[in-house]
Amino acid sequence: MPFHILYTGCMNKWIVHTPLGAMALVESGGKITHLFLQAAQAPAGLEEKQTPLLRRAAKELEAYFAGKRQHFDLPLAPEGTAFEQQVWKLLRSIPYGHTCTYGDLARRLNSPRAARAVGGACHRNPLPIFIPCHRVVGAGGKLTGYAGGLKRKRYLLEMENSQKAAL
Repeated sequence: MPFHILYTGCMNKWIVHTPLGAMALVESGGKITHLFLQAAQAPAGLEEKQTPLLRRAAKELEAYFAGKRQHFDLPLAPEGTAFEQQVWKLLRSIPYGHTCTYGDLARRLNSPRAARAVGGACHRNPLPIFIPCHRVVGAGGKLTGYAGGLKRKRYLLEMENSQKAAL
């Protein structure tokens, strides 16, 4: 994923193992700033240290993949433009096991022609899963674009749908 970490202060990362492979969590200033869906994508030079917050985030991810958690209760600090922040806020309102389209989100932002811009904001989401951009699909429900790859997107959607059905 094309992430740029802007903060240069103390940042810690922790590698977590999930059904989708090793992922890297990044914490700065007491908040989760990034989740790299492939641990190797995390920038070199970050201190690898398991802090209480990173441990908590890892446990919440584990519970999510086990079907025991549908919402996350973590302090998140994604960096982005005002428009990206608006999109990411809307993403957090998409219920577990549901999807909406890029066009739906654009309309909710009162910018019905901004579906591509919404897609760009989803692509730049530094906290996938926590900010569930995988729940956004193309017109007609078609699986399109996901910075983590369509295989991961399909897995997450199928996992949520099967867990939702089991409730």
